[in-house]
Amino acid sequence: MEEKNLICINCPMGCALTVTMEEDVVVGVTGNTCKRGEDYAKKEVTNPTRIVTSTVRVLGGSAQQVSVKTKQDIPKGKIFDCVRALKGVTASAPVKIGDVIVSNVANTGIDIVATGNVPAV
Repeated sequence: MEEKNLICINCPMGCALTVTMEEDVVVGVTGNTCKRGEDYAKKEVTNPTRIVTSTVRVLGGSAQQVSVKTKQDIPKGKIFDCVRALKGVTASAPVKIGDVIVSNVANTGIDIVATGNVPAV
């Protein structure tokens, strides 16, 4: 049996979790104070994912940049591919929250969306 120690990031409590695994299968989670902690621990040790946040340049807008994020979490191993895919991307104003800036980023099936508004000038 193998044990992995994690800190849960699903809420401000930051529970110290211990995940017990047997041959890549989770057989137990301890230390969590809620079900979300258990779910997080199981996912983190078997298929870790993250939301990626960044900015992209805006042309013709009241601001030079807009904040963006992945619409859903992506596999942790694709984070750097996602960031590289954003290099050199520009959006044209106006940009509204939820606008798709990049479709299917890094072949993840997940879009990059705007998280801010930038009106045209």
